[in-house]
Amino acid sequence: MPARGRPNQRDGVLIALVASGLVTVSITGGWLLGQHQALKTQGSPEGSSERQIALLQARLGEGSASAADQQRLVDLLIQQGQSQEASLVLEHLADQQPQNWQLRLLLAELRRNSNDRPGAERELRQILNLKPDRIEALQLLTLLQLEQGRGAEAEAQLKTLLEASSKPTPQPQKLGLGLLLGDLRQRQGKTADALALYGQLAKDFPRDPRPLLAMALLKQDQGDLQGAGQALAQAQARQPEKKDPRLDRVAASWGLESLRDSKKAATTTKEPSPTEKKPQS
Repeated sequence: MPARGRPNQRDGVLIALVASGLVTVSITGGWLLGQHQALKTQGSPEGSSERQIALLQARLGEGSASAADQQRLVDLLIQQGQSQEASLVLEHLADQQPQNWQLRLLLAELRRNSNDRPGAERELRQILNLKPDRIEALQLLTLLQLEQGRGAEAEAQLKTLLEASSKPTPQPQKLGLGLLLGDLRQRQGKTADALALYGQLAKDFPRDPRPLLAMALLKQDQGDLQGAGQALAQAQARQPEKKDPRLDRVAASWGLESLRDSKKAATTTKEPSPTEKKPQS
């Protein structure tokens, strides 16, 4: 049976990187739903929310609720933990606005959160029918497939899309697809394949730090702290004009020395100069 997603230290670090914007593609679920739930701490008091829900539901029943009213109602219902009610409103809203794929993605997350995996996949397929490489939908679909032991199916799907995005030259969407496929391979225990893919992505996109960040995550997960530090340093070196302190904080959270020391370590493997080479016998 294919390996399923498993929580470990790497998952916690990966979620932190996604949240910070350092890594934007991974097998993670519930990001839109999490954003809506997070609004609860910033919104109105509970009693006020309940009054707003009642008012908006009344408007919906009368047929006078605008699209903005319906979106606000969905937010409030999610904040109050009323996922089933939110799904009903959101389904109607998504049908009204088929071009707004984020609504259907949120609906898929709600269905998955309610253990309706077939329903969640059905919503995602509607998004992908319009744009097969929509990375946000592919992330959640891959997670759903992995949770159901369908990792091989998910990998074949991503490989097909990755190959299509590589011809005649690497297209921008190849990066997101490759990072997602690499994360899937890691969770299936195919670490060598994942590392090879990250290395290829790093060559195809020489100015983007994300393939090297993914490589650092994998090396750290394997216990290779020196390799993780070097990969982080190389990632930061790709954008020298944008010194990002978050990379140093990631390194510190792993118990690594400063990235400056990692950069020094990374340069120790450079090719010796001609004057340093020994003459051949």
